[in-house]
Amino acid sequence: MINCKSNRQVCLASRPKGLPNPTNWNIISRQIPTIQSGEVLIKVRFISIDPAMRGWMNDRVSYIPPVQIGSVMRALTVGEIVESKNETFKVGDWVSGIDGVQNYAVSDGTQNAKIDLSIAPPQTYLGTLGIAGLTAYSGLLKVGRLRVNDAVLVSGAAGSVGAHVGQIAKIKGNHVVGIAGGSKKCRYLVDELGFDAAIDYKNEELSVSIAQHCPKGIDLFFDNVGGKTLNAGLSAINVGARVVICGAISQYNLTHSIEGPSNYLLLLLRRARMEGFIYFDYHKDWPNMIKELSNWHSSGKIIGKEDIVKGNVDIFPDILLRLFNGENHGKLIIELQN
Repeated sequence: MINCKSNRQVCLASRPKGLPNPTNWNIISRQIPTIQSGEVLIKVRFISIDPAMRGWMNDRVSYIPPVQIGSVMRALTVGEIVESKNETFKVGDWVSGIDGVQNYAVSDGTQNAKIDLSIAPPQTYLGTLGIAGLTAYSGLLKVGRLRVNDAVLVSGAAGSVGAHVGQIAKIKGNHVVGIAGGSKKCRYLVDELGFDAAIDYKNEELSVSIAQHCPKGIDLFFDNVGGKTLNAGLSAINVGARVVICGAISQYNLTHSIEGPSNYLLLLLRRARMEGFIYFDYHKDWPNMIKELSNWHSSGKIIGKEDIVKGNVDIFPDILLRLFNGENHGKLIIELQN
């Protein structure tokens, strides 16, 4: 049932230099779109807030085309079908997709997947059973080729992906150390998620603490941060180590050249491998991944902490900044209230 008189949209007005600011956005109201044969109208209920959004705003070559000026900001979403002229979907179905920062989206269904609310609530399909869990699973097990008794270091460990990486690594029987900002997040990693240790990068010397908690070196480094954190992790890798590049949140808003790994020659000396990936690359494996993630989630082996902010789409520009200020704790999601 349509319960909103207009379609509120957040559109990209200009490309940011450094942190996004209010001038980069244009928030407008349009008529609720009319669907054609083969289409569905989706009422967006939950919007995923992800570091990748910052890259999508840049006009540069990437794994996905940039958001165009004037277009609705790209976002992963979960929503409800409120009108349907598509035989695959009926009114009342819940779907995940990439339907953007807006109240309503029209889709032909090819980029949407039905979700089962009997397994988990809808927002979980943006977290453990969505981008967070799937990224962690594919990066750790497919790219990182996790082995039993690996010493695993995870940066950005209190974020949605890092938290899942650490928990999966523990399920698989490994020693796991997380890097996070602040004592509260570090306690959360150890006391609630079961990490063996946590390093507070804001108050500790990374290289010293890594050596303390991984005295025999690192076999697998899952990096979400880049920059100095990547350098510190590389300094402790073992022979045959795997370094998984998932993100580089410390670098996304720089106005100068990206800070690369100055000690990358250790990859040569340690005969190690460093590889980047995008979770879309493993799309064909998602059903099996979701099945296993769902089992871990329902049995309590994985905790998917969600940082949900309720409001309308107008709050998006401010909520996005929480990612880069370190203010979020868990999977950051907007739950739309209209």
